[in-house]
Amino acid sequence: ELFGAVEPILPSLREDGVVVWVLGSGPYPPGVVALQELLEAASEELEPEDVWQPQDMNETSLYIFTSGTTGLPKAARVSHLKSIMCLSFYELVGASSRDVVYLALPLYHMAGAL
Repeated sequence: ELFGAVEPILPSLREDGVVVWVLGSGPYPPGVVALQELLEAASEELEPEDVWQPQDMNETSLYIFTSGTTGLPKAARVSHLKSIMCLSFYELVGASSRDVVYLALPLYHMAGAL
């Protein structure tokens, strides 16, 4: 639903090497990646482990957006290793699927997001 706000600046985004990905039904202009079509065409079968297992645990796993407490909001890089370390917190404290976890951290905070 926000694509209309981006569409007028698509040419300048392309010049800067930015790829626009959109989730939702199209049609979209050439060069825009329509995720819905890719999801529908994707196989239910898992790829072999050597395809999806990271070669380096310090490679980027995901980006989160900071709240901008030190300036404007920006993307912060999170490695595979940091993601796993955050997720293993629940095992460390003995949490199970029966537990309810309340977060007092904002969703912008990495610990709140993971």
